[in-house]
Amino acid sequence: MSEQWIDLSRKVVVVTGGSMGLGEKMVDSLASNGAIVVSADVSEKNNYSTKRNIDSIFCDVTKKDSIEKLVRLVVEKYGRIDVLVNNAGVSRPRMLVDYYGEKPEYELSEEDFDFMTNVNQKGVFLCSQAIAKVMVKQNAGVIINMSSEAGLEGSKGQSCYSGNKAAVHAYTMAWAKELGPFNIRVVGIAPGINEPTPMNSKENFEALAYTRGTDPSQVHQDYKNIIPLGRPGKMTEISDLVTYLASDYASYISGTTINITGAKSTR
Repeated sequence: MSEQWIDLSRKVVVVTGGSMGLGEKMVDSLASNGAIVVSADVSEKNNYSTKRNIDSIFCDVTKKDSIEKLVRLVVEKYGRIDVLVNNAGVSRPRMLVDYYGEKPEYELSEEDFDFMTNVNQKGVFLCSQAIAKVMVKQNAGVIINMSSEAGLEGSKGQSCYSGNKAAVHAYTMAWAKELGPFNIRVVGIAPGINEPTPMNSKENFEALAYTRGTDPSQVHQDYKNIIPLGRPGKMTEISDLVTYLASDYASYISGTTINITGAKSTR
């Protein structure tokens, strides 16, 4: 567990996609700082069963009934939801057109588009809508949306993923204006290149390398030439930002997406 550095005691936090990778780090950080955390995921993986202030509840963010069941269970048990972290996400690097003519499976298909959009975009909408209804009644809450540097700048070989994350950024800006009068903050986070996560599988790196016409080992290797801080980000650096934004110390931060890219996004 991480060390406590901020007080989130009595806050009830739902993290989608919380069972592994970046989501697992978020759950760990939030719980270590006193929050009651619900990890909502389709994965059966569960490292939290022995930790008193962490629950794991099955939830498919692409299914409205699954989300409504999650919300009902959380409210019945804890009486409120203070923070939603829309972390669940998927990626399949795909070209709009396979102009290399060698791997048609890496050309964006309708199935690829639906798979990514259902999780990355529709899931954010459905979860936010269901939980915002609880927060409006409370007259308080925080929604943290995971966008991406790709969503703000575009990313070669990731047009669908970029489009999804651009939508998440737009949702953040619009919902902050809609929900602000109910004392609900909406904030986005846009990570850049980070240490490997389950989303950055060998298969995905091979696909991304093909879409960019490079060797898989060269996709993100020369960090000093592309990231001013000279290294990829750490998952704990992102989870610490989530923890801060969930806290009352961030009480006037809303309607913005925060880059966490080691200054790569400034180049």
